[in-house]
Amino acid sequence: MHGPAMSGWLLMALCAVTGSYCLLRTRTGSEEERRTARAEALMGFGMAAMAVPAAAVAPPAWGWGVYAVLFGAAALRALWFSRRSGHHLHHLVGSSAMVYMALVMGRAGAGGHGGHAAHTMGSPGMAGAGGIPLLTGLLLVYYAVYVLRSGARLVPVTATVPGGPPSAGWGTRPELALACRLTMGIAMFAMLLTL
Repeated sequence: MHGPAMSGWLLMALCAVTGSYCLLRTRTGSEEERRTARAEALMGFGMAAMAVPAAAVAPPAWGWGVYAVLFGAAALRALWFSRRSGHHLHHLVGSSAMVYMALVMGRAGAGGHGGHAAHTMGSPGMAGAGGIPLLTGLLLVYYAVYVLRSGARLVPVTATVPGGPPSAGWGTRPELALACRLTMGIAMFAMLLTL
């Protein structure tokens, strides 16, 4: 490995590809499936942007505030739609985690990007480099459980219905949608670990 910059670039590429596939999924399926795909695409692209190593592109000081507002709005949207679907509760947790990471990295200063190098916080509200340790720990546990559950659900999925025709296209393959969710869960876990 070439240090934190290489892992940041790899994480950025993985999240961008995942976001792109989720964007492709917005063209097919029911309205609920398209809504879910849009939320997942936003999360994938947002995570990709946050993972760009600071050595390559130093974010402006106000950039973290933009992330916080954008994902705060996404969290409110997920809260609204969670009345219909339990999966939107996961989007609520994910968007809230993104707000949290943006606030922590914004307080850490311009160096708190991409590689998420250790920082000292001047604010008593955010203890240490990882923000609030209990909250960071709870988010890590949530994403560890989410990744394990998603991985277990991915194993038995097949691309075709027994006795039926193969899936119509890339946007309708359930195993790819599950793989994207698994990928974003792993990426979120990695970002929280290095916070």
